[in-house]
Amino acid sequence: MRIIFILLTLVLVSCKKEKPLVITNLNSTFLIPKPESVQEQTYGFLFDEETTLQTNSEGKAKEVISQFKKLLKTTPFPLNLDKNSKTKDNTVSFNLVSNDSISSPEGYVLDVNEMHLSLAASEPQGLYRGLQTIKQLLPNAIIAGNKLDSLTVPGIKIIDAPRYEYRGMMLDVARHFFTVAQVKRLIDQIAFYKINTLHLHLTDDQGWRIEIKSWPKLTEIGGSSAVGGDIGGFYTQEDYKEIVSYAKSRFITVIPEIDMPGHTNAALASYAELNCTNIAPEMYTKMRVGFSSLCVEKEITYTFVDDVIREVAAMTPGKYIHLGGDESHSTTLKDYKIFLKRAFGIVAKYDKKVMGWEDIQSAGVDSTYILQHWTSEKITRQGIVQGAKVVLSPAKHAYLDMKYSKESKIGITWAGTIEVDSAYLWNPSTIFPKAHESQILGIESPLWSETVVTTSDLEYLAFPRVIGHAELGWSKSNVNTASWLDYKKRLQNHYSRMDVLGINYYRSPIIDSVFK
Repeated sequence: MRIIFILLTLVLVSCKKEKPLVITNLNSTFLIPKPESVQEQTYGFLFDEETTLQTNSEGKAKEVISQFKKLLKTTPFPLNLDKNSKTKDNTVSFNLVSNDSISSPEGYVLDVNEMHLSLAASEPQGLYRGLQTIKQLLPNAIIAGNKLDSLTVPGIKIIDAPRYEYRGMMLDVARHFFTVAQVKRLIDQIAFYKINTLHLHLTDDQGWRIEIKSWPKLTEIGGSSAVGGDIGGFYTQEDYKEIVSYAKSRFITVIPEIDMPGHTNAALASYAELNCTNIAPEMYTKMRVGFSSLCVEKEITYTFVDDVIREVAAMTPGKYIHLGGDESHSTTLKDYKIFLKRAFGIVAKYDKKVMGWEDIQSAGVDSTYILQHWTSEKITRQGIVQGAKVVLSPAKHAYLDMKYSKESKIGITWAGTIEVDSAYLWNPSTIFPKAHESQILGIESPLWSETVVTTSDLEYLAFPRVIGHAELGWSKSNVNTASWLDYKKRLQNHYSRMDVLGINYYRSPIIDSVFK
């Protein structure tokens, strides 16, 4: 019997089906942002029923593995987790390695060949950024949630890390309100392009959008309207926490902005005592700026600021609170400085650091502050001299609310029109060449919502320009004519992906002309 058993075993082994080799022709110009190093490989990785998942850090890699498995839920492959740490063939691995191997916390190495699909990073966020690259290598059918009986990932080896640590988008929910579901949709969209910061402009003249329990009228009155008298809205504290948590699961940090001392009409309309006259103005639904100010001389103003910052800081795990500080035209410079210095102290009291538009430098800043450059290089340079760090949002290139052309159906034009090439063809490192390299944290794409009412509007103005900004923030390659031509081809390839995702993007004639 023993001889028969051995013979049967040998027969079964010899009859075992070999995993076929799949030759793939990968067009690496598909990837956005462009990776630091790409090496195409002859054979791709073919999934089958025996493909397993491996990780050397099940706890820290849990979120990434979970999202990967959800991606493949319409395939027949079970992708069971093999807890054996020894590397095997026919595996998909998500491993954490020492920062001696991969120094950037967002860096990753992706190796796809006929034997395995291997993703390694030194931190979980690196694994997540690498997962976004894997998603770009997957067919549109997977992203669309269609059923597939077979799946191959093209053979490739990528070594990648970001150029800048800060890569953000700002959404103005004050001029027009966007729901939790709408913000989550945006988070998923920008995470796909390795953006890691969402700046929420929560308060302005036309609306106060965050619940402050100690000052309930801020949302009862201040959250009741929007530009043009449109429907208002606000986030309860639970809503805001849900957004923050969802962003965190995509390794995106939320930075809340409470604009002050100007852009405060919604607060002034909610509480008469915040006005020097003790008379509350009407809610404002037009688009003019620079007319409102908190009453700097009243102590109740600072009680108000303290309560707001305390409640917002308690819900915000990120390091920064954005204080706005722009266009305070109805506040004297003397009062502006007095107010901001006290506000700076309140932010520090709650163990947060200050971020603000470039204007706040006049109140005195240092290396713990972030200035957001938007229009005046001269003013920003004054803050750089004081040691402040800078996030770049030059309006003529980065403001997503600007029209693409005069024919654009929505948007404004005070900074000009910004076609897709203008959004991409600028070099962040040349704006402030005398700044120390460590002072330029990265770039952010602000989307002000005066003319933005729906998700369709939001996507039309943001996409595809925010994709180009994502590449400028991530990729280390120089911005020049050659890189623009290369980017145009890659962007056009992403049209089909945006179609699958249902994104209402702007089809630029500049991009379409590449293929005519």
